[in-house]
Amino acid sequence: MQVRNEGGLWDTSMSLYAHAGLRPRESVLEWEHSPTRNTIKFAHLEHESSVLDWQGAQVPLVAFDELTHFTAKQFWYMLSRNRSTCGVRPYVRATTNPDADSWVADLIAWWIDQDPASPTYGQAIPERSGVVRWFARLNGELHWAGTPDELRERHPGSEPKSLTFVPSRLDDNPALTTRDPGYRANLLALDPVEHARLLHGNWKARRSAGTMFQRAWFPILDLAPEVKTVWRAWDFAATRPTTDNPDPDWTRGVKVGETPSGQLVVLDMVGLRDGPGEVDLLYDRTAQADGPRVLIHVPQDPGAAGVKAARDLVRRTPVGHHVRSERVTGDKVTRARTASARAHAGLISVVKADWNDAFFAELEAFPDGRHDDIVDALADAVNALVGAKPPTDAAKRALSRL
Repeated sequence: MQVRNEGGLWDTSMSLYAHAGLRPRESVLEWEHSPTRNTIKFAHLEHESSVLDWQGAQVPLVAFDELTHFTAKQFWYMLSRNRSTCGVRPYVRATTNPDADSWVADLIAWWIDQDPASPTYGQAIPERSGVVRWFARLNGELHWAGTPDELRERHPGSEPKSLTFVPSRLDDNPALTTRDPGYRANLLALDPVEHARLLHGNWKARRSAGTMFQRAWFPILDLAPEVKTVWRAWDFAATRPTTDNPDPDWTRGVKVGETPSGQLVVLDMVGLRDGPGEVDLLYDRTAQADGPRVLIHVPQDPGAAGVKAARDLVRRTPVGHHVRSERVTGDKVTRARTASARAHAGLISVVKADWNDAFFAELEAFPDGRHDDIVDALADAVNALVGAKPPTDAAKRALSRL
């Protein structure tokens, strides 16, 4: 449960409420004010039906952490529980990060620049920050106005509620940036879409063709530079083109090296669409040509068949070569984020070769394209090289210029 995560809500509350004279009851995630018996309770809504646990409840304050993680149904139901007979005026507070496909994006649309031609498209409109608007929700539809009287006039019998949106950025949280100065570098190292969302607060940023990779981001080299570590990552398929299936997936092997300064270089790519025997021959020939200095990454698909296939590849690899077989986890976009972020910062170069056009065509079409074999292999090679290592000083400078 995210409430109990290290550094999460409960951990943070310890540094606040303990100094205010409240008593923690960790087993039920509550803080109690002993003289009044009033409580602050932390809870989660794991499923949409979890809101029914709050039937009959009176909650003067409902606070949502990461509102886009909740459904609209959960939000509107909990709003109906936002009532009080204790003298505290009921109110709701919520924090959230941008998500272009969330219902929250529609809820706060008036506060966000909706003009695609605008240079600030998707970002908060400064002069509307904190401006209060009024709404009435009738038969599931929201009706807005600048004043409650205006709404009552249009919709007699309605009970208008107020809403406002206050945007903020990293610089508005000096407590965080002072305690963790590296957090900004973490945000800068995100892929372009997450970078736009989390660092610039863009509510229109979404992944589509050309948002994760663009050819212009990759410096092209006439000759391969000196590299200290090299990985070739594979993405396997074993289907020949047929009349019924003229465009099957490819087997791709992408070789990426890292220079002493931390620049990544795509050195080579091989591929074919053929049966299992031909795929094995390509793998064998490529390993021999690369030599034992090149480390090999092979994916392990889920299930017993995937485990066996990965083991067979490891066994057939020439003696002296290092092979790492890793189980495929996470969706393809998540796996490609590190490669996307590095490419966006100009930190991945490509050696000029006849395979460049196919390489860039698939990258620029991701995640909407027909194939993603090259993207998967590139992502695995980049992840093998950089892993969880912090960016080098050169990488940090490049990222900071974005």
